[in-house]
Amino acid sequence: MTTTPSLPEPRTLLFIGDSITDCSRTEDPDGLGYGYVRLLAEHFAAHEPTARVVNRGIGGDKVEDLVERFGSDCLEHDPQVVTIYVGVNDSWHRYTRGEHVTDEDFEAGYRYLLDQLSATRPAAPVLLVIPFVADVSGETAQIHDDLDAKVAIIRDLAREFQHAVVDLEKVLESAWTVGHTPAGLANDGVHPTIAGHRLIADEWLRTFAEVDPSRH
Repeated sequence: MTTTPSLPEPRTLLFIGDSITDCSRTEDPDGLGYGYVRLLAEHFAAHEPTARVVNRGIGGDKVEDLVERFGSDCLEHDPQVVTIYVGVNDSWHRYTRGEHVTDEDFEAGYRYLLDQLSATRPAAPVLLVIPFVADVSGETAQIHDDLDAKVAIIRDLAREFQHAVVDLEKVLESAWTVGHTPAGLANDGVHPTIAGHRLIADEWLRTFAEVDPSRH
């Protein structure tokens, strides 16, 4: 006598952020883009075909932009897993556009996103991606003067809300030890190459394996 295996409950994994998440998704017939989100979608297509991966990245977005669209682009999709990857533009645009986002405003916006998730889907795993800058030049390296404090805010909020951290700073540290160069991972210091996206996807999977409710 054969039995039909029980299938996992279909779930939606939603990714929201800036251009690193976006990665030309509007030009992609699948709407996934051509970066780490697509790599993760391919993983789930093979290993959990009932899962749905949704990309809601928009190039140029800062935390305040995610605050404005968090209802329609995140909560209304009823996600079972949420990944937030934002922050580099909040610092980078200070040097490229003269747009200064204070640490206080950054924390308030990021906290709003996490409060919304806590209030509406408290059981959903939330992964917070640490934004990075690869020091391809002295001009790019100065972004750290603003970004490092915002990264510290994300880490503090992750501890407060008990969310998982996809630690791309540690990923970079490991990458240098095997021969990667800053430009090899992000030509302009901010936007990942395909190798950079692969490392992001790998670290996301490693982190998710520790919090995935389907594994417990």
